Amino acid sequence: MLLLSCLMLSQTTSANLPVTVPDEGPLPSLAPMLEKINPAVVNIATYSTKINRYNPLLNDPFFRRFFNIPDEQFQQYQQPERKQQSAGSGVILNAADGIVVTNYHVIKGSDEVQVSLIDGRSFAAEIVGSDPELDIATLKIRADGLSEIKVADSSRLRVGDFVVAIGNPFGLGQTVTTGIVSALGRSGLGIEGYENFIQTDASINPGNSGGALVNLRGELVGINTAIIAPAGGNVGIGFAIPANMVNASMHQLLAYGEVKRGDIGIAVQDITPALSEAFDLRNGQRGVLITQVDERSPAAAAGIEPGDIITQINGVKTVSAAHFRSLISMTAIDDMLRMGILRHNKTLEIGVRVAAREDISYSGKSLHPLLEGAQFENNPQGGVVVTGLKPNSRAAYNGIRPDDIIVSANRVTVHDVDTLRHALSKDRSSVLLKIIRDNLSLYLVIR
Repeated sequence: MLLLSCLMLSQTTSANLPVTVPDEGPLPSLAPMLEKINPAVVNIATYSTKINRYNPLLNDPFFRRFFNIPDEQFQQYQQPERKQQSAGSGVILNAADGIVVTNYHVIKGSDEVQVSLIDGRSFAAEIVGSDPELDIATLKIRADGLSEIKVADSSRLRVGDFVVAIGNPFGLGQTVTTGIVSALGRSGLGIEGYENFIQTDASINPGNSGGALVNLRGELVGINTAIIAPAGGNVGIGFAIPANMVNASMHQLLAYGEVKRGDIGIAVQDITPALSEAFDLRNGQRGVLITQVDERSPAAAAGIEPGDIITQINGVKTVSAAHFRSLISMTAIDDMLRMGILRHNKTLEIGVRVAAREDISYSGKSLHPLLEGAQFENNPQGGVVVTGLKPNSRAAYNGIRPDDIIVSANRVTVHDVDTLRHALSKDRSSVLLKIIRDNLSLYLVIR
């Protein structure tokens, strides 16, 4: 069972104990590093307001008198209930501007967010913006004397590196645990839209979501996000969002209030052992296979073809389709990508400019007003896939989800975007969709 409302810390592993301990002098300790960065890790409490629902007949004083309901009790019915929840942790990344980063699921649905520092001070926070696809939110507080954590290049992490997790488990107060990087590039967990997790054995518990994962220099390498807990407790498998992805999302949220992700207009898939043999890949060559290139995309303009194998982007090896999508998601619109391509056993390097997603995919609004906020592309295996979805949009409200594959609309088989457009044109007031979601078929009626 995946628990998103948690983040690390409680038991200390022996992994980073020194091999030898001096007979005299100071003992090896993480305390000096932690004393510098602990003030930059904060506790986040959220507040939401619940409206008490009551029978409208109670508005009639004669009705209340007949059922012997005192006016004082009726006034209690009318008063909204304010609920508090100590939701998780956060990290100050810009002390001068009071910028705090946490998980989106920590502040989701809240009316008010409170940030508490280790020195006892507490401040109301403004939600600058959120990135649900990555599970990141950026907050701003107005305070003096703040500390910040330096952001490391998380692409330099290696399996076996020591890491330290800091957060506020179970509301106990700031807690520190240690561990190592157990794996890199974890995906396919179904937690977020873009998954490229750091796996660590540092303990994760409820209340630590949004806390810091740092290296031994005290530099941020990740934001703790989730655990696998089949028995409801920590089993040493925790996940953090890499700092590079967090940093890219934060800068866009500060600049635009939202994340504007780009695309290059291709569909890719993982290379299986059978595909590796079919494409004559040797010496453990890895990458992702291009299955489709949109004819009006930057990839097509650059000369990329279906059947090409992408081995690296900007010098970073592409190990899976999920990893490839994560690398693209961190690239700003109009930036150039240097892509290593393997074509017929020949190595090429091709430059591709990243375009705005709406310039490549088809807008749901242009297809049907009930699908506003969604982006669609032709699916290589047939149908039309949802490649983007704005939070709180009409399409999202109507039940559309990222990666849904539409195979039928208004009882018409959908082969591509053109057939979808034709099928939707028959009725502008309602839509009947047949969707493949998580390998299961379902019908969705939208009015």
